[in-house]
Amino acid sequence: MAAQGLPIKFQELVQLTNVGINPQFISFASLTMESEKYICVREEVNGQVQVVIIDMATPTEPQRRPITAESAIMNPVSKVIALKANNYLQIFNMEMKSKMKSHQLTEPVVYWKWISPSTVALVTGNAVYHWSMEGQSEPVKMFDRHATLNDTQIINYKTSAKENWMVLVGIKSEPGTNRIIGAMQLYSKEKNVSQPIEGHAAAFHEMKCDGATSDSTLFTFAAKTAAAAKLHVIEVAPGAREPGAAPFGKKNADIYFPPEAAQDFPVAMQISSKYNCIYMVTKFGYLHLYDIESATLIYMNRISADTIFVTAPHDTTGGIVGVNRKGQVLCVTVDEANIVPYICKQLNNYPLALKLAVRNNLPGAEQLFGQQFNQLMNAQDYKGAAKLAADSPQQVLRTPETIQRFQAAPAAPGQPSPILTYFGMLLEKGKLNAMESVELARPVIQQGKQALLQKWISEEKLECTEELGDMIKMVDAQLALSVYLRATANQKVIQSFVET
Repeated sequence: MAAQGLPIKFQELVQLTNVGINPQFISFASLTMESEKYICVREEVNGQVQVVIIDMATPTEPQRRPITAESAIMNPVSKVIALKANNYLQIFNMEMKSKMKSHQLTEPVVYWKWISPSTVALVTGNAVYHWSMEGQSEPVKMFDRHATLNDTQIINYKTSAKENWMVLVGIKSEPGTNRIIGAMQLYSKEKNVSQPIEGHAAAFHEMKCDGATSDSTLFTFAAKTAAAAKLHVIEVAPGAREPGAAPFGKKNADIYFPPEAAQDFPVAMQISSKYNCIYMVTKFGYLHLYDIESATLIYMNRISADTIFVTAPHDTTGGIVGVNRKGQVLCVTVDEANIVPYICKQLNNYPLALKLAVRNNLPGAEQLFGQQFNQLMNAQDYKGAAKLAADSPQQVLRTPETIQRFQAAPAAPGQPSPILTYFGMLLEKGKLNAMESVELARPVIQQGKQALLQKWISEEKLECTEELGDMIKMVDAQLALSVYLRATANQKVIQSFVET
């Protein structure tokens, strides 16, 4: 029997020491990575300060600049760099070689990062500010820091997509036990309210949850307290829901730490918008992969023997990218070919496998879909069967056999025929393929409802082929010509013009 493939792909993008980065500056204090595009390292060689910029598109060609700054952070999308020296902040456009903005703060900045392509967040000993690149605006105070973060080292700050929810994360060592305590401050801009939470890593995510008609804002955080280690997922801003749909509720899961890593704790969390999953990284280099909507652990393993001290979303792959103390730039993402079979075989969690397969159009659940489809058809739940077939990943159930099943199914009194229920569901989903378009046209032509065909063709819901045109020509030559033109059936187009 073949070995089960892993649900993640793992690769080293570059080894920083191989491109000339001094190992002593590969640390939280000297290296920043605001996105998958750039890594910035502040090096000091023989008293000379340099900022090294590594463009991840060409990582073997680092650029060195003689910039005397204490800290440098690259804009997540463009060649714009923010520099900090004491309380003096500057933003430079590197391509234009021009200073865009500068500001002198009255107190030191202890942590800063780009929270969007146009805004830098500044954390001081007392408060959090947002500084927009637009116009001449100065940093704007968002909220005062909570007392529970007073003696912590700030390690992260994040905002929701609309910047109406914010979380500040700090850590400190517990006197006597040396346990690392995580202290977070969750802030609602709308309510102007802060909530202190014990936790080490956090993130926000926008997604349309089950039963919702618009996006919710989810807040997820990982906490290792003296008593337990848990991952929590909370809906802080609910989306609109279908009538009668159950609310999201709070989800949580225990975080497992192996006996040899009893002192380990979460240090970073990134959420994949592509897969709606959480990548959580721990101090000892373990990666935990969770489904966000159910807070279900899909996979965990050690990916680095050295601490990964900075991470960012790897949007290109829907993964996470991180740098460890050894200088490895590591990327982890979901393995689309393996994740669904892995969840089926290793976790025996068939509902989650089906949900991931549908949500992300992934292979590996064909047998499950076939079984569920048969059950629904046998129970005469034609609407449920039609929805399942329409949603099936990679169109595995959208076959001639499925159409035959619906055509042969008896219609209940007063209900639409099962085949029309099926086609209605496909039309809601999008465009029909060539075979489906022909099979839908048959009953519609028999009923003399050519106007419906005209509507669907104009909406590009049907795939226009010569076969479809031939069928329509028997009842409507003009509409058939329209189909031939769209199908580029040139001979039939000429023939139609001659005949009319």
